[in-house]
Amino acid sequence: MKAFIIKIVTLLMLLGFSSVCASDAQAGNAAADRAAANVETYQPKPMMELMGDFLKSTGISALVNPNPDELDSHGNKMSDFHKSWGRVIMILITFLLFYLAIAKGFEPLLLLPIGFGGLLANIPVANMAGPDGFLGIIYSMGLANQLFPILIFMGVGAMTDFGPLLSNPKTALLGGAAQFGIFGTLVGAVALAEYTPLFDFTLKQASAISIIGGADGPTSIFIATQLAPELLGAIAVASYSYMAMVPIIQPPIMRALTTDAERRIKMSTMRHVSRIEKLVFPILVLVLAILVLPDATPLIGAFMFGNFLKESGVVDRLSDTMQNALINIVTIFLGLAVGSKLASEQFLIAETLAILALGILAFSAGTAAGVIMAKIMNM
Repeated sequence: MKAFIIKIVTLLMLLGFSSVCASDAQAGNAAADRAAANVETYQPKPMMELMGDFLKSTGISALVNPNPDELDSHGNKMSDFHKSWGRVIMILITFLLFYLAIAKGFEPLLLLPIGFGGLLANIPVANMAGPDGFLGIIYSMGLANQLFPILIFMGVGAMTDFGPLLSNPKTALLGGAAQFGIFGTLVGAVALAEYTPLFDFTLKQASAISIIGGADGPTSIFIATQLAPELLGAIAVASYSYMAMVPIIQPPIMRALTTDAERRIKMSTMRHVSRIEKLVFPILVLVLAILVLPDATPLIGAFMFGNFLKESGVVDRLSDTMQNALINIVTIFLGLAVGSKLASEQFLIAETLAILALGILAFSAGTAAGVIMAKIMNM
């Protein structure tokens, strides 16, 4: 009886195994049939048709016959002008920046990275300035979150000598007078929004724009991030562009407001400043910032940290790194990030052009106010 039961069980197992194998074979054959059906046989094309397909994939074709569905780095639909002639105009502007930096020597450390970033941002199809693009990633990781300006201030602090200021404190009035451009531009931006239908700047946006008059790129970026992040790109471009063009903007203003004798005046250190004074000064400034203006502590703290390490005299390696390697690396990334905002769809718009116009007024007014204050002090 046991032998009979064993034979029956064995037979059932063999039948089950056979049915499974058969179903697997059928499934495999069905999959193979579907794969064969999906395989497209190669259809040879004439050489002219192949060349035509290649030309359609080039940047030239994208400029001449732009894709009607192309989106900008923010996911918005682009106009035909920005997709074609706008890009050509911006590429020519970047070539002008290269010329000014290389042939004229105008702030090449800023203009070359900014110009190259602008050139990359206007390459069609590649979308380098988009959120997932090379430039977009750099912008997000250091400019949008204020990291680059803070690191720049750290390096600038390590390169700064407060000796002349401490020996002659009244020279601080020169810097104070230069801030006139900030307040003048603030009034101008508010007036534009109030009395013209073209612009609608809020008070915070006008305040962020006016900081361009301080002629300080990191500060402009920091303030714009706090007050008007939607204008950060345009403000960063305006601020750093004008900083790089100081040799063009400021000399005519200075010559117009000064005599030849005044331009020959040499500033000298009034007295020797001790090491203790130089060590105490950054700590004192930082404490005052914490007590009076804590919102500005990130920038002032980074600046004074770099200066304190330099004046301590015991961490030369760290001070040297801040003054050279760190600030050079950050300048490269900062320039590319600012240049990414030279994309035609972001730069060639009324709002950005208005910010550029207000920025140059702020820059010029600040320069003029500083020169006039110097004339008054030398009377």
